[in-house]
Amino acid sequence: MAGLSFGKGMNKVCDTLAVMLMFCVPLVCHAQVDKVTTYKDENGWKLQVNGEDYFIKGVVWSYTPRGENHTYNLFDQSDDCIRKVLDYEFGLMKAMGVNTIRSFTMIPPEWVTYIYREYGIMSVINPFMGRYGYNVGGKAIQFTDYSDTLTRETLKRDMQEFVVRYKDVPGVLMFAFGNESNYGLSWSSFEIENLPEGEQNTEKARFLYSLFNEVMAAGKSIDPNHPFTIVNGDIQYIDLIAELCTDMDLLGSNVYRGRGFTSLWQDVDEKLDLPVVFFEFGSDAFNARELAEDQESQALILKDQWQEMYNKAAGNGEEGNAIGGFVFEWRDEWWKYLQNENLDIQDNNASWSNQAYLFDWVEGENNMNEEWFGITALGTPNADGVSTARPRLAYDVLSKIWQMDPYTHEKAAFNQKINELTMDFCALQGEVPLPNSENKDSRQ
Repeated sequence: MAGLSFGKGMNKVCDTLAVMLMFCVPLVCHAQVDKVTTYKDENGWKLQVNGEDYFIKGVVWSYTPRGENHTYNLFDQSDDCIRKVLDYEFGLMKAMGVNTIRSFTMIPPEWVTYIYREYGIMSVINPFMGRYGYNVGGKAIQFTDYSDTLTRETLKRDMQEFVVRYKDVPGVLMFAFGNESNYGLSWSSFEIENLPEGEQNTEKARFLYSLFNEVMAAGKSIDPNHPFTIVNGDIQYIDLIAELCTDMDLLGSNVYRGRGFTSLWQDVDEKLDLPVVFFEFGSDAFNARELAEDQESQALILKDQWQEMYNKAAGNGEEGNAIGGFVFEWRDEWWKYLQNENLDIQDNNASWSNQAYLFDWVEGENNMNEEWFGITALGTPNADGVSTARPRLAYDVLSKIWQMDPYTHEKAAFNQKINELTMDFCALQGEVPLPNSENKDSRQ
């Protein structure tokens, strides 16, 4: 059975990165805004950029050095610092085949374009639209009430301002709103409390999705050149989405169903008839049962997930509604467990349980480690002060898969090549080689 030589592969990655940074040659340079569309034919759904098929090979990206937490914002730093970080990060991403990012930080327009022109990587503009509270009428609201008239007006106005700001920015792929907002229906009102308990969240969701559609419809009237979507938690409330989100161009969803996505493709095909983008999916790289890093399990899960997504792409005789996704996530975040404590230590405390991840699931125990989801580990600073990334096995596995395209490769051919990918830990000797600037003590 053919194996992968990950050591040599990573040396090639580093050589490629060095050449790219040495010459700093822009890979893409467009003078006008890109036209991004979705369309359906007899083979299924596709996303296109300027008339060319585009399958999203994405990662969820953030940059948080050791000792910092979610309050850190790279784009509050100097331009020189920002440029050094972006050159390091996106050089590595370009080398592995990333073509799109989703970021939890609103990247300023000039840096969206910088990333696009220098590395050919597009960005999704994803304001959370009140998911974690909002400022309404000069007051900070902890739990956004989507039924409140002033809140709805405020959110709709502010989201339109985002669209105006980014609509003509080279490098924008699409607009997406929220982040699992259906899981955050914590607000209350007199009218809601008078409903039977089982109906309360459904009625709250009705207000949420109706507002989503108002925002998307308004956005599309401003910007006809980009798709609009939401970021839903799995496909909860899919019937309400079908009823209320009639101006949505595709379904964006965060999905954690283990190595596969079960009936999701068929459910979306039957109820929404829209293409699907996963805005989060993947696996952590820590084995909660063995209390040890587990690169192989993470890589195997991602391999299976992408193979399924390729098979569900247009032209492969199945639902034909997969158009790509964003692996969660690019790099470990050391603040996720306690958020304000132990920021210079990578905690290995599992904070939630998911039976779909069988490699470390134990009944009655948590197995999902929030600080270990990266396909790269959080390293120490290099000579430029940039926090380095130690690629895990998943980085190399994905780079091999992303060399293929589900539209230009025959189904049998890409399945054969993906099936031939093996986790050759003997060749690795348990360690994925580090980028040239990384120290061996990159992870505590």
